[in-house]
Amino acid sequence: MSFVPKKQAFNSKINAVTLGTGDKAIVLGGQNVLPFYTFDAPIENKPKIGVELTDAGMALCTVPGLQAFYEGCTTVADMAKRAETMPGASFLCLHMEGADPNGENKSVEECVELAKSVAAVTDMPLVIMGCKNVDKDAELFSKVAEALAGKNILVLSAREENYKTVGASAGLAYNQKVGAESAVDINLAKQLNTVMTQLGVSAQSIIMNAGSAAAGYGYEYVASTLDRIKAAALQQGDAQLQMPIMTPVSPDTWGVKEAVMSEADMPEWGSQEERGVEMEITTAAACLAGGSDAVIMRHPAAIEAISKMIDALI
Repeated sequence: MSFVPKKQAFNSKINAVTLGTGDKAIVLGGQNVLPFYTFDAPIENKPKIGVELTDAGMALCTVPGLQAFYEGCTTVADMAKRAETMPGASFLCLHMEGADPNGENKSVEECVELAKSVAAVTDMPLVIMGCKNVDKDAELFSKVAEALAGKNILVLSAREENYKTVGASAGLAYNQKVGAESAVDINLAKQLNTVMTQLGVSAQSIIMNAGSAAAGYGYEYVASTLDRIKAAALQQGDAQLQMPIMTPVSPDTWGVKEAVMSEADMPEWGSQEERGVEMEITTAAACLAGGSDAVIMRHPAAIEAISKMIDALI
């Protein structure tokens, strides 16, 4: 007697959220099975990969692979145009880390002009990541959402301290998508989604950033949070946790010691670039297996590897 596996597709499903416009628009979510469980039911919208660019431009390219890929680029807009050609990339993420008042403190106006310059040269969906300062991000997201009205961008992310300002401006006034960022806790994630929908932001306009960490750096908390969110969304039908998840992988993975320690300082660790790429691949793979519908990455080799993994499993 042959073995007939029991399929486990759920009645509930993850919300399908569209980013961008035109032929290059992407859809995150929409599935009613656990990550990569294609043997239970088809996964219509496979996980997506975004390319991180920062307002620092070529200064971000500190390893040979990045320098070679972006060779000849002089502006962030040039890099965005080049990133469109990166195998496996589906969207761009512009990280405004220079806006941090405790850092370079770039003005909101300067950041808005940068976002406009990038949007002008690419048709790929655009994600705007802030500087983690809640007051500066609230103003930045509002102005960028206004400047890029009609582009269907995602601002990543609104937090407990500024969700009213970000949700009202980006999500309601300018009809953009809004990221809901919580600190690796299912209860905090659900609470933020709930208050944002109560504010009037549509559940179909929210993408969760449930928290992130590099593999080996407290990642077990991320893993358990992703697992619990997906289980609650699909098995329990919790509508306040059915938003797709986007995880910024690159800012964490390229900031840990394995990626930043030079070969001169730690010759026994081998190639610094290979270490960073492997850390990025490992973390992105774990996030996608846990339930992320999209990951933000940096290195072309890492993005290509994860893209091949997704294609092999979907």
